[in-house]
Amino acid sequence: MVRKSLCVITVSLCVAFLLMGCPKKTVMTEQPSVKSAEELEKEKAARLEAERAAKEREQREKEEAAKKAAAEKEFEKSLVAKKTPGIEGEVFESKLLKDIHFDFDRYEIRPEDAQILKDNAALLTKYPGVKIQIEGHCDERGTIDYNLALGERRADSARKYLVSIGITPERLSTISYGKERPLDPGHNEDAWEKNRRAHLVVLSK
Repeated sequence: MVRKSLCVITVSLCVAFLLMGCPKKTVMTEQPSVKSAEELEKEKAARLEAERAAKEREQREKEEAAKKAAAEKEFEKSLVAKKTPGIEGEVFESKLLKDIHFDFDRYEIRPEDAQILKDNAALLTKYPGVKIQIEGHCDERGTIDYNLALGERRADSARKYLVSIGITPERLSTISYGKERPLDPGHNEDAWEKNRRAHLVVLSK
């Protein structure tokens, strides 16, 4: 009996020692990170800057759309049906498309006229659906056949220049009227200078 009691006591002591020897587990809890006032201020500033940039971008897009619409309206208003049909049917005159002029018996593009063609090209770039007919004209001096050939070379020079600065060839056609359709019917140098020209008309809108 005594022996049984000793065994019970011994077992109890062993269990007690085991329980005392096991370390308690430490439970780690994740603490929420606390941002500093400086970090919060930076985030706020970045958010406000993004919103400002978005509003500015939206405003620019609206202004560009309005300018484009106004330009299209101005271009449409500038078109006037020409009485004489072109080589592809009805054509339209536009005051926004400027003529270029040539020296006597020449068809090379002069520097000042190159700038005019660049301005015309900038307008045509805005309206990729528009096709253009380039008319070559001459003054009254020389034979009909000679001036028809010279007018053709002048129209071709204007067309090649427009193609060289980005206008697709399919949008451009040419015709020569030689000396048959003078802008100024006079018989002097002032009139002749006006008549040596390449004139652009609109074939389709």
